[in-house]
Amino acid sequence: MTVDPVLREIGQQDRGELVAIDEAAREGVAAQRGGSAWLAGHPALARRWSPDADAPLGWVALIDDVIVGFLLLDIVSLAERGSVAMVDRVFVVAEARELGCGDALLAVAEGAARTRGCVALEGIALPGDRETKNLYERAGVVARSITVSKNL
Repeated sequence: MTVDPVLREIGQQDRGELVAIDEAAREGVAAQRGGSAWLAGHPALARRWSPDADAPLGWVALIDDVIVGFLLLDIVSLAERGSVAMVDRVFVVAEARELGCGDALLAVAEGAARTRGCVALEGIALPGDRETKNLYERAGVVARSITVSKNL
């Protein structure tokens, strides 16, 4: 089943709700293989987005005026490749999954990346995170490398 979520750019008015959703998402990531390393490199939204700072580049998905998901996008300039749109995080609350919210968020991110002249849209799915991997693959975002690590 799919619904047509309302998508809009993240604004200052979303800060409190998104910080709470981000904390819930981080709890789920912490339990996954590779999660602690990802968390170390991606600060909590509460620290990344201070009350006096501009809202990050991203979008929220709403159903009946309730935020059910969000996507944050970073544009990075790589000397060898050009500008790349990096999905910093994409998350949809469990109750709204499989309704098309994640697909819609990735589609709007891809459009924004194209508008900004990016040469690629990239993201990360943790090992075993089948839902995120499937979301990316439905959008045509496929693995180009796998990062391996051993704690020392």
